[in-house]
Amino acid sequence: MGFFNFEPLTLPPEAEQLRQEVRDFLDEAMADMRPVDRAFNWMGRDAEFSRKLGRKGWIGMTWPKQFGGQERTFLERYVLSEELLAAGAPVAAHWIADRQSGPMIISVGTDEQREFFLPKIAAGEMSFCIGMSEPDSGSDLAATRSKAEKVDGGWKLSGTKVWTSGAHEADYMIGLFRNEANPEKKHEGLTQFLIDMKSDGLTIRPIINLAGQHHFNECVFDEVFVPDTRVVGKVGNGWKQVTSELAFERSGPERYLSCIQLIIEMIRLAKDRDDPSLNEELGRMTAHVMTLRRMSLAVAGKLQRGENPALEASVVKDVGGVFEQSLPEIAQRLFEDEPTLMDGTDFQEVLAFLMQEAPSFSLRGGTREILRGIIARGLGLR
Repeated sequence: MGFFNFEPLTLPPEAEQLRQEVRDFLDEAMADMRPVDRAFNWMGRDAEFSRKLGRKGWIGMTWPKQFGGQERTFLERYVLSEELLAAGAPVAAHWIADRQSGPMIISVGTDEQREFFLPKIAAGEMSFCIGMSEPDSGSDLAATRSKAEKVDGGWKLSGTKVWTSGAHEADYMIGLFRNEANPEKKHEGLTQFLIDMKSDGLTIRPIINLAGQHHFNECVFDEVFVPDTRVVGKVGNGWKQVTSELAFERSGPERYLSCIQLIIEMIRLAKDRDDPSLNEELGRMTAHVMTLRRMSLAVAGKLQRGENPALEASVVKDVGGVFEQSLPEIAQRLFEDEPTLMDGTDFQEVLAFLMQEAPSFSLRGGTREILRGIIARGLGLR
């Protein structure tokens, strides 16, 4: 039977030194940013801000120097991510490429792909989206029906991807398509492709969420041609690759810091109130955040040691999502201020935004049911 391994980790001096450097940069770069805008957290997008981070060497910082990286540690990258998220920095323009698309290309891409894509990502000049989910397949990635048909010099892609965050602004997608159909072996015959989002035959349709925001999209492929040079990894090896990619997606501090601005606003309000019960509630919240942080740090330690963090990352994502979704309800119970996005206080506006956004936290990056299935399998329970 398996078990969780959240080995305690102390950050090295170079990581803590970087923390202060990042804080000084953010204090200047985000001086005029409103709390409600910070509440967008890693879904906030500012291409120029991403380019600034690129110039600092803070995108792809663990990658080889020959591809624009800095060859710094995963622990230093963790500190950078933590500070960006805590400040609510608008990082969406590079976040997916830095977090998973770039590492995927480093891991299984060709030399030509590495030389073409990685320096542009590291400079904050190329944005990626993820083409996994499909209509009518729920969270069952192995039920992918979008087809890849082999043609002379490449492939023609047909089908639909849905809930694709940032597709309308991304330069490229890493998409999962079925190159061979076998109902008895649905985890086989899947391949990943690097897809130019300006390709002929690709239509991107907006999906507006409950908060009135346009993050999600439906991407319809009508015989979109992709050359052989844009196959990621091996043909037919898509399932193994995509599950490895998801470990990167689920392992970062964004899985428990998406609502951090609401906690900050609650603490600000509590300072003016002499209320022991309120302080006790805020102390409990802080303890939850610090526990999740220690768990997330342990996952970063596994990455640094070259170990597979899939099981522990799923635990952090699941527990973190449950915690974050509880925060707007707790805030309403503790404070009488009504949520509003129209000329409210910072607390009211942040609360109103996150009340509408939080339902998505148990969906993105894998639903709760899928995560708990992974955890159960890892523990030998199924």
